[in-house]
Amino acid sequence: MPNQWTGKGNPYTREEVVERLHDTLSKGTAIIAAGAGAGISAKFIEKGGADLIIIYNSGRFRMMGHGSTAGLMAYGDANAIAMEIGEYEVLPVVQEIPVICGVHATDPRRRMWHWLGKVKDMGFSGVNNFPTHTIIDGQFRAYA
Repeated sequence: MPNQWTGKGNPYTREEVVERLHDTLSKGTAIIAAGAGAGISAKFIEKGGADLIIIYNSGRFRMMGHGSTAGLMAYGDANAIAMEIGEYEVLPVVQEIPVICGVHATDPRRRMWHWLGKVKDMGFSGVNNFPTHTIIDGQFRAYA
């Protein structure tokens, strides 16, 4: 379902996203979902032919030159960061690809049912649970 105001882009319904993904699979090609941390990366992802754009809070840190692990740390409000990237940078420039919001679903400071309503109203076509929880034990990339 294209945007009612522009006739393009998001939000797509669940059924429309699934149909698009099934169409990709029926052509014998892989489904490509790429993370965008800024509008410019979203434009290139779309031009490159990806099937989905996913907004993660870690994208903001990558755009700042930091590693993705920063998105797992308590450096900011993961939900607010992902929403801000979507609202101000990605959703305004994406023309056709469904955009998925990385939601920190276990955020104890939010009424999640209320937050998910805001995500939907913003125009995202779906959600993905991010950041995932992890234990930081100092052994990143260590081999046993």
